[in-house]
Amino acid sequence: MQKKDMGLAVLIIVVGAAVYLRNPLFLSPINLGNTANLIGLFGLFAIGQGFVIMTGGIDLSVGSMIALLGVIFVDMIGKFGVPWPLAILLTILLGTLLGLAHGLLITRLKMQPFVVTLCGLLIYRGIARGYTGEATAGFPFGASYPELEWLTIGRSFGVPHSFFAMIIVAVICWFVLHRSVFGRHLQAVGKNEDAARYSGIRTGLVITAAYVICAVLTAIAAIYFAMFTRSVQPSSHGNFYELYAIAAAVLGGFSLRGGEGSVIGVVLGVVLLQELQNLVNLLGIPSSLNFAVMGAVILAGVLADQQFNRYRDKKRAARAIDMLNKDEPNRKVPTPLRT
Repeated sequence: MQKKDMGLAVLIIVVGAAVYLRNPLFLSPINLGNTANLIGLFGLFAIGQGFVIMTGGIDLSVGSMIALLGVIFVDMIGKFGVPWPLAILLTILLGTLLGLAHGLLITRLKMQPFVVTLCGLLIYRGIARGYTGEATAGFPFGASYPELEWLTIGRSFGVPHSFFAMIIVAVICWFVLHRSVFGRHLQAVGKNEDAARYSGIRTGLVITAAYVICAVLTAIAAIYFAMFTRSVQPSSHGNFYELYAIAAAVLGGFSLRGGEGSVIGVVLGVVLLQELQNLVNLLGIPSSLNFAVMGAVILAGVLADQQFNRYRDKKRAARAIDMLNKDEPNRKVPTPLRT
């Protein structure tokens, strides 16, 4: 665990203790279970956003993708009678194709990630609204899918399965990002894409793979959200979810410049954001201030990241100067050649 992660964990404990002192219901089993469920739901696609940010890019289409894929998933099962395992597979496959399209537009056509994913945000939301005719997509009245419901919204030992799913995804992504060759290539591309390319790394493939990973995890999250809400309103479902993902990644130590980040950190960032959301609800703060809290958190995270990087750069420079000064007396002055 990095120092940033430890600091974030301490902050989570301090905020949780403060909320508990104001309202003991914070640690009630019902509240903890509901919070864990939301952490799992948002954590799934926040981890994917971290992979994209690691490359120095960003994905603004996450919320709209959740709405579009949620509508399609619900209709496949409820309207067209597609078996739920096949519906899950097709939804993930569609998410993969969307992520692949993002990656190819960015790497092959050299478009800016901001522009590509902003267009995706508008296109996916528009398709979802046009497909349903602004109507809400939902399961037929009285329909029940026991196995699917147990897998997505069920609980074991009081812990939501969405939380278990996020933990499994986080463990896999931790190994991919921090213990694999692909993870080292991803960090190298984020640090300096040109240097990574000259060193033999296939930067286009690495960047495209990051967007595919983000889209796949978003598709999985879309399935969980669709089962959690039981219906999808395409005009509002998933609104501003990309902000939650970006905020969690920034709080977790992912630098918007790319090349830095921790999977543990982004999970802790999601925990902190949901804790703050819980604070707003339990302390009776108007819900209209939710976005103000979110914006303040993102701003504080970016400022803290910048200050930390400046401090680290100064410390490295000072250490380098000290090493040069120590080596100076040991240097031999070359003897001039006699003519």
